[in-house]
Amino acid sequence: MTNTDKTRSPKDATVTEVVLPGIVEPEGLEVRTRPVPVPGPGEVLLEMEATGVSFAEQQMRRGKYYDQPPYPFVPGYDVVGTVVETGPGVDGGLVGGRFAALLKTGGWADRLPVTAADLIPVPDGIDPAEAETLVVNGVTAWQMLHRTARVRAGQTVLVHGANGGVGSTLVQLALLAGVRVIGTASPRHHEALRALGVVPVDYRAPGLADRLRAAAPQGVDAVFDHVGGAGIVDSFRLLAPGGALVSYGTAATRDTPGSARLPVLLLFGRLALWNLLPNRRRATFYNLWAGRRSVEAFRARTRTDLIQVLELLADGSLTAPVAARIPLDRAAEALRLAESGTVSGKVVLTPVP
Repeated sequence: MTNTDKTRSPKDATVTEVVLPGIVEPEGLEVRTRPVPVPGPGEVLLEMEATGVSFAEQQMRRGKYYDQPPYPFVPGYDVVGTVVETGPGVDGGLVGGRFAALLKTGGWADRLPVTAADLIPVPDGIDPAEAETLVVNGVTAWQMLHRTARVRAGQTVLVHGANGGVGSTLVQLALLAGVRVIGTASPRHHEALRALGVVPVDYRAPGLADRLRAAAPQGVDAVFDHVGGAGIVDSFRLLAPGGALVSYGTAATRDTPGSARLPVLLLFGRLALWNLLPNRRRATFYNLWAGRRSVEAFRARTRTDLIQVLELLADGSLTAPVAARIPLDRAAEALRLAESGTVSGKVVLTPVP
């Protein structure tokens, strides 16, 4: 028997989910229904309030995400929702509580089983869509800034894609830490970045490396680069002595045909080579799931970091830009919008009205 605060009605007997059937255009996503799952031992049934469209899903639909599961599967890297049932061995007192969870896949469903140990409480009064934008993005930004690059007040950093999901959070966390921020973005986002205190640079205009060097003649203390490709060389060259390059993606090769692994392996090789040079600079690839082999340590680290980020959101120190709120059954529209590069913040999927 499961613990629940309500008896399932006929409407509750099925779950709506979005399935990625293979390498398809966004319109190839399939909206399906199936019997609602019963939470197993150590699990809860979470009623989704918000789930995100991240860069991972953009890669997965192209078959380009490094360790994605075989098709078909339900995408959805993270989720915020309310516990409606608990499985055997789980405290029934969790029912009715709002939690966030990192999943990697499975979040694009209106109800889904989640391992209870992976739940992270969301403070009262926070909009679920805003909280959702800070699950994977917030943990990623916090850890890259404070655990990987270890920035300090008075330093200067460069954030590529400063208007994006991770980038916009990185910018704010860096500014809160007393760090000067240079951010690349298209001109339409420059006014908003200046209002925050960021030095914006147009990444599309010619001579990007020279213009970035002009903004930081002595170099920068850290670069956060999700682009990869040939431009990663300029990111490394912009570092001041003692600086850190934190690479966390290969967006430049998102649409390049061929192996999903090759661009990543080439990037790993380049970063490793730079670390062998006597240049007093560090080059790291950030992987959110690193250390997952020690599950308890991974969970503790993720919980600690996300709680800090959500507390900043709750007290108004941090904002969570939601680019759009789109119902789950319009996931194709949401994915297309997220891939357009025209929005600031994160596209969020919400329950079907």
